[in-house]
Amino acid sequence: SAAAPPPSAMLASRGPALCTALRRAAPGGLASFHSSARRCRAARVAVVLSGCGVYDGTEIHEASAVLVHLSRGGAEVQMYAPDVPQMHVIDHSKGQPAEAESRNVLVESARIARGKIASLTMLTTADHDAVIFPGGFGAAKNLSTFAVDGKDCKVNREVERVLKDFHKAGKPIGLCCISPVLAAKVLSGAEVTVGHEEEEGGKWPYAGTAGAIKELGAKHCVKEVTISFPAHVDTKNKVVTTPAFMCETALHHIFDGIGAMVKNVLKLTGK
Repeated sequence: SAAAPPPSAMLASRGPALCTALRRAAPGGLASFHSSARRCRAARVAVVLSGCGVYDGTEIHEASAVLVHLSRGGAEVQMYAPDVPQMHVIDHSKGQPAEAESRNVLVESARIARGKIASLTMLTTADHDAVIFPGGFGAAKNLSTFAVDGKDCKVNREVERVLKDFHKAGKPIGLCCISPVLAAKVLSGAEVTVGHEEEEGGKWPYAGTAGAIKELGAKHCVKEVTISFPAHVDTKNKVVTTPAFMCETALHHIFDGIGAMVKNVLKLTGK
């Protein structure tokens, strides 16, 4: 009779099913059989949105890049947004406020989330291994009042709670573009980057934000947006930041920089 296949071959052919079975059968899953076994469960990451559209909500390219890189990293994602009115509505074809309109941050964020979104009040550290905040002016208008009040800004109560809870739990926080101001305001002594500290002929049009971050009591670290130097990792506070659209550059550089941020966030989860 034919020889039975070796155990290694049987495991390879039945890997996914066996992994699921062991996870259901024993609290330790595969790790209960071998201490060096790779965990089956993926990192669970919360993504907090601030609307839909760069000038009054989440920057859509940044949100998409975050989601693509999280998907590539095998993460399980749940999106959230505060159920509050936007500061105002911008007609993106003109770059001007639409005076007669009002919109809800959660409802607008649902456009990016393809409807799969929850109120920010539902986000807890127990359900997630990390949290990421894409950029866009919504972070400075709807998640905080930074766009109006600068260093004297207030942060949305639920956003502040989430940041403090994840920080206290030692779970990583990722932020890009303008959203690092949230960590600078809420997490005392955090290290973040929004890119460069000088405009450099228009390449860094929002460079003044770095000064405001310092006034908030955080440390600003100069970083590039390119793949060579794309993200800053504050290992003490587990805060990972990247400049993204704070820089006027090619879209693929921004995409790669966000990828580096996401990669470091996932690495810090230990999953």
